[in-house]
Amino acid sequence: MSDATLHATDRNPDDFAVQIADQIESFLVAVTEVAKGDEPDSAVPFLLLEVSQLLLAGGRLGAHEDIVPEERYEPDMGPEPDVDELRENLARLLDPIDVYSEVFDPYEPRKAPVPARISDDLTDVITDLRHGMAHYKAGRTSEALWWWQFSYFSNWGSTASATLRALQSVVAHVRLNQPLAELDGLDTDQGLGDETLEAEAGKVMAEEIGTHLGMRPVQ
Repeated sequence: MSDATLHATDRNPDDFAVQIADQIESFLVAVTEVAKGDEPDSAVPFLLLEVSQLLLAGGRLGAHEDIVPEERYEPDMGPEPDVDELRENLARLLDPIDVYSEVFDPYEPRKAPVPARISDDLTDVITDLRHGMAHYKAGRTSEALWWWQFSYFSNWGSTASATLRALQSVVAHVRLNQPLAELDGLDTDQGLGDETLEAEAGKVMAEEIGTHLGMRPVQ
């Protein structure tokens, strides 16, 4: 199935597979465009929106009964497309807030948070989604849906969820004028009180990070 037939008029837009494929393709296109860096001022809010919409598709896949592919063995798709350039572009674009802390499984007790990168997470998700999209475009709809559902449970669902939490946190910190922990204690040599330090850190974050990413604190 070619790109031209992906949204062919004879495909029922109410069909589950078509709706899932549309949402996934929209995410793939949108993140690729963001990574070009043409509109850095809207990068974080736009990624927040796109990841949120992708997770809606993931939720629908998760709630769906187990999908079984028509073929017993997955056809060989060849080498995966290289995502290094995409990852590097996202890392440059998101440099001020790329690294965040993540807990892999909230139901595993005493697990310490580990550092993660939004740029790594997004490219990891994209790799999974592209693999399924290759099946879909080749006309193997059940294989595509099986792969998207399986990889949602095993990888991209949790990865996208963690990324969404990080992006939402950044937007909330800036919009509510609350400093990130790394900026606490700024200008300590000046002997300022804790409340003044927090206010100053919030201003720095809004000016140096928020302005760069197209966000303004709530007035």
